[in-house]
Amino acid sequence: MGWLARLSQGMAKTRERVRSSLSRLVSRGPDPAVLEELEETLIAADLGIHTVTRLIDRLKAERGRLASGPDEHQVLALLKGTLLETLSGCEGRPLEALIQQGPKPYVVLAVGVNGVGKTTTVAKLAQRLKEAGHRPVLVAADTFRAAAIEQLAVWGVRTGVEVVRHQQGSDPSAVVFDGLAAAKARHADVLLIDTAGRLHTKANLMDELKKMKRVLAREFPGAPHEVLLVLDGTAGQNALSQARQFHEAVGVTGLVVTKLDGTARGGIVVAIADELKIPVRLIGVGEGVEDLQDFHAEDFVDALVEAR
Repeated sequence: MGWLARLSQGMAKTRERVRSSLSRLVSRGPDPAVLEELEETLIAADLGIHTVTRLIDRLKAERGRLASGPDEHQVLALLKGTLLETLSGCEGRPLEALIQQGPKPYVVLAVGVNGVGKTTTVAKLAQRLKEAGHRPVLVAADTFRAAAIEQLAVWGVRTGVEVVRHQQGSDPSAVVFDGLAAAKARHADVLLIDTAGRLHTKANLMDELKKMKRVLAREFPGAPHEVLLVLDGTAGQNALSQARQFHEAVGVTGLVVTKLDGTARGGIVVAIADELKIPVRLIGVGEGVEDLQDFHAEDFVDALVEAR
């Protein structure tokens, strides 16, 4: 199954609910009860209140024309156009293009809560960049979980990418300091830093991330060049809450949305784009390196509303 087909399959449940409501709109016309049902369905799909409101307002404005016999293509076009309007402004430049044109080493600080696939995403990105001709260095700055350090070390051996690591319980900022020094010494193109996702309190986590940013900026003015927030596409409104918190604390500059091949509602990408206007860099639909792909708004909207 191709990458786009897996993305479409992962959002099948959301798509089926949305298309069912659209079908009722087509069969019964845009009466208030049907529009209210559609609005509730779209909000439940995590598409975001502002985007949903814009769509419903447009359907109401078209009520006279639609009442004479709406067809599914006409209504679907309104939905797709509204979603694309929201997402197209957040179709971020590919990370590889930023790295190619940016300073060396280009420093990427990956943040996010535990369980979202952050370590795997960082490792896949390192392999992808190496295959594209870049020289990456990995930093295992999640020193609170031995498993994260070992996982990144295994990926380093598998991909032939150097991993800078300390013992579990070490100061993460010290690992970042050493990682940056190593990247400079080896004339690396990019430094990819994996961070912890859960400390004793949320305040401790954010304070530690801020400290890492200060160390990087002190040792290499302008770094980190990208603060990449990794989100679980199945988390719904929790993902939006995480995006708000990390953005407020450390200034997120790009998003990666993972696990869109499972039971993902997917619509949360629209809600985050609508509220926070953060560029979406990458989306993941599986375990393989090839399953981490650049985000394209049109492909994403097609997968969200039209079966492949």
